[in-house]
Amino acid sequence: MKKHLRNILLVSAMMVASQVMLAQPPDPPVDPSAGGGPIGGGAPIGTGIGILLTLGAAYGAKKVYTAWKKREDLEE
Repeated sequence: MKKHLRNILLVSAMMVASQVMLAQPPDPPVDPSAGGGPIGGGAPIGTGIGILLTLGAAYGAKKVYTAWKKREDLEE
């Protein structure tokens, strides 16, 4: 039980830390005549993050299901 609680706390701490690390400083002032744009070219990353989160959730669900089935087989 203690191991599960520790794992839950560890995952929660990682999730909170990742949200804090997403904060970025504002763009530096750019001379309009210089033709500069946003850093990174304004590439969209929202869909990539969504795909990675979905794949991670599916992988975690598979691991939980496999562990559940294995435990169920051992009890029989």
